[in-house]
Amino acid sequence: MPYSDYRKQFQLECINCHTRIDFDKNTTGCPQCGESILEARYDLSKLDVQHWLEELKQRPSRLWRYHEVLPLHDLNNIVSLGEGGTPLIKSQALAANLGLKNLYIKDERQGPTGSFKDRQATVALSVLKEMGIDELVVASTGNVAISYAAYAARIGVKVWAFFPSLAPGDKMREAAIYGAEVLKITGTYDQTKELAARFAKAKGVFLDRGIKSVAAIEAMKTMAYEIAEQLGNELEGGQRWRSPDWFIQGVSGGMGPIGVGKGFRELYNFGLLDKMPSMGLVQSSGCAPMVEAFQRGQRIATPIDSPETIIATLATGNPGRAYEMLYDYVQEHGGDFVAANDEEAFSAIRILARNDGMSVEPATGVTFAGLFKLVQRGIIKPDDVVVVNCSGHTLPVETQILDEQWQRSVDLSVKSPQPVLPEEGLLSALEQVDSLVKRIVVVEDNQDAARLIQRILLAKGSYDVQVAHEGASGIALIRKMQPDLVITDLMMPDVDGFSVIDTMKSDPMMARIPIVVVTAKELTAKERARLSGQINMLLQKGSFIDEEFVESLVSKLE
Repeated sequence: MPYSDYRKQFQLECINCHTRIDFDKNTTGCPQCGESILEARYDLSKLDVQHWLEELKQRPSRLWRYHEVLPLHDLNNIVSLGEGGTPLIKSQALAANLGLKNLYIKDERQGPTGSFKDRQATVALSVLKEMGIDELVVASTGNVAISYAAYAARIGVKVWAFFPSLAPGDKMREAAIYGAEVLKITGTYDQTKELAARFAKAKGVFLDRGIKSVAAIEAMKTMAYEIAEQLGNELEGGQRWRSPDWFIQGVSGGMGPIGVGKGFRELYNFGLLDKMPSMGLVQSSGCAPMVEAFQRGQRIATPIDSPETIIATLATGNPGRAYEMLYDYVQEHGGDFVAANDEEAFSAIRILARNDGMSVEPATGVTFAGLFKLVQRGIIKPDDVVVVNCSGHTLPVETQILDEQWQRSVDLSVKSPQPVLPEEGLLSALEQVDSLVKRIVVVEDNQDAARLIQRILLAKGSYDVQVAHEGASGIALIRKMQPDLVITDLMMPDVDGFSVIDTMKSDPMMARIPIVVVTAKELTAKERARLSGQINMLLQKGSFIDEEFVESLVSKLE
């Protein structure tokens, strides 16, 4: 049959008890054992692999050329921006400096929004379209939210994007450009994910669950398909597909390499590969729970509560079941877990740019720093075929990453842990200001913004909302009114928001009043330290301060 008309059948299989269930939007885990990670299994009994390979040669070099092994029934539901088919570039100068004969870079910078998360977005949004879902919540450090927002815009799906405050502001703004509703959370990425889950449950909105998302894992496996096909053309004259000896990737939650591993496993089971690659899994040393557990010989990682890295995309402190799966992969097929610090990552960015002309994001810098260590330790051999996942481009955060944060973490050789609110402050802040909230003081020098906040608060509940337009009068109003909640801007003339907060916390009569900071300012490390432990929530304003933004605040107050 023509495989363009191939109608697949697939189910989800529990990785623990192997129960199989149908794939639908209500699936949250295995109904038998409660396991949260399910993998797609396809009925390929009617798929003639050799004929399929011949047809692949006629298809465009894009991700959906492998649609027979992707979780979509109707190809009319594909939501695409031309993703996939990224080049596999052979390194020249850098490879020579490392003494490697076959070093290849999978250049995912060339995706539609500049990162490998475009793969996840096209599959996830296509599946959501097929399921009839028109609204979703996603927690992200940048790339996922940007990709989801771009693809969602093509089909009118609303995206609620939750970012930890450590995420670069430019990434948040880019997601907002595509129409995402952006919420900036003062807390770690793990805390941000937990709050996003609570928000989705309260609103009854579909939640993208990262590693637990079947669509995401299936999307990432297409990198393995492309790499094997491209290496076959490069090293085998197109006569067969070829597995690398090593696949190297920076790891945070683990979704990418788990998906890639699944892809290589499927190709091995098809008989298209004669071996599985070893995996080099690299973490930032400021947040390396997988590396630390592996070095102790433990299959379960101990979570890290307070990541100490400015590379937000790798700041997942609790990898959960993902680490167990990667640990098992390395035990079976070989590999290693290695850590690199922020300084080593930025040094690697410069080395790669000046040797092979490729400017990459910090997460890829960590990846290359890990590669250097694996080579120096003799773990990777000169004759090994090595593929590195270049997960994203330096842009659009080049200025933030290479100027301010480069100087703070590298040129000045200062380790600057990012202060965050305690978990109670993030996840329980609004429990402290629940139905008892009646009196609210808004301190905001922008009269239009203050008026909008006041108007919508009054429209949404029986609140007594008083407004002060500068810091000194705000302090006087707070002291007089003793409100249940204070909402304050930071940047105001004379007495600014920082001073308002300092004054409140030093006065026993005001110290216990919950504070929400609403600001468009990108906070420096010193400013984050100044706010740490002092406020209950930080939200981004500017282009985000519209009715829906304030409604999101109101929904939390309720």
